[in-house]
Amino acid sequence: MDFAIGVLILALGLVVSIALHEIGHLVPAKKFGVKVPQYMVGFGPTLWSRKIRGTEYGVKAIPLGGYVRLLGMYPPSRGVAAARARRDGRPTLVEEARRAALEELGPGEEHRAFYRLTVPRKLVVMLGGPVMNLLIAAVLLAVIVVGIGLPQFTSTLGAVQECVPADASRTECTDADPSSPGAAAGLRPGDEILRWGTTEVSAWDDISGAIADGGTGATTVVVDRDGERLTLQVTPQLTERPVVDKAGDAVVGPNGEPRTEPRPFVGIGPSFDLVRQPVTAVPGLVWDTFTGTVKVVATLPQRLVDVAQAAAGTEERQPGVVGLVGVGRFAGEIASVDGEGYGLVERSADMLSLLVSLNMALFVFNLIPLLPLDGGHIAGALWEGLRRRVARVRERPDPGPVDTARMLPLTYAVVAVMLGMSVLLAYADIVNPLSLTG
Repeated sequence: MDFAIGVLILALGLVVSIALHEIGHLVPAKKFGVKVPQYMVGFGPTLWSRKIRGTEYGVKAIPLGGYVRLLGMYPPSRGVAAARARRDGRPTLVEEARRAALEELGPGEEHRAFYRLTVPRKLVVMLGGPVMNLLIAAVLLAVIVVGIGLPQFTSTLGAVQECVPADASRTECTDADPSSPGAAAGLRPGDEILRWGTTEVSAWDDISGAIADGGTGATTVVVDRDGERLTLQVTPQLTERPVVDKAGDAVVGPNGEPRTEPRPFVGIGPSFDLVRQPVTAVPGLVWDTFTGTVKVVATLPQRLVDVAQAAAGTEERQPGVVGLVGVGRFAGEIASVDGEGYGLVERSADMLSLLVSLNMALFVFNLIPLLPLDGGHIAGALWEGLRRRVARVRERPDPGPVDTARMLPLTYAVVAVMLGMSVLLAYADIVNPLSLTG
């Protein structure tokens, strides 16, 4: 039951994100006078609709997208194309698309066609949808970071090792092993370290840095234990400890054995908790999420090849790109998996993180400069602006709006590729799924 609730929560979040994406197109389009007959969330049969000020607002049965129908997306044919259409007598697919884009404009409404907007206004309308997804991602990330917190090591002790094993590769204690410096000093799990030597502590890194720099001399440590402030004396011991890299993995020497080095050792470990961050941390995290998503989209062809091989059973599936089925599985796992210390707050943070990733993916993917994506119309508007600027500099006639209708054959090819990608990911998510729990 919890699994299904998680999937429903994600579906609702996705529908709201799509609805807001389309509002990002709708509001500026109506503001600039474009005729907008329809605003729909979903595809297929209409479940509910209402017409308000010339626009039909509605919800359709299949919540896998949405659209705003802007009239006049394609300009009427000019020059050679128009002459060919008149000569042949039968409109081509491109000409049919042009007529469909203009046929609902009534007499005197020609100025309400999208193609008549200035280049800056076209950019505002087409960027409105993706930018709305970016704003959603930023707001949700701010809720996570400022309101809930990011998972990180804290200055509160989660473990105090009982002894110092003679063998660095051994973790169990024996009667022959001496007590660890932390245990000998009286440190306990749950103690909050306030000061280590002369270092005022606010995070675990402060403690680990002070231990590494402090050597093996006796050190005064101030802790908070159940509201009581205690001062203890800790004397670190120089001990061979495993060398780890930045990812926390053991570094292996030439002989294949884990490398060790002598380091001051106390025998304490941090607790893991959600720590709230200042609002100033949000822009950097939004940027990191954006650049990470760009890297995924830039390597999408190779990732899809890997997914296809995994779906065929020839390769092990690696963590990476997933489809809606896989994202739904993640949401279900977040809602249903039991674990110590994994309560409602942690589940909420993970669910919001999932929605952050989806909205950032919608933002980046929609900026790809190919029709029917928003990026294709953005690219067309930028090209139109460049042509007009060049024409003014060269004192030539205005070349007019860019005829994006001529790109329809490529548009249909892109749609076919996107459908194929969706089918592949759905199949892979069913036969060889990824799991958050391993």
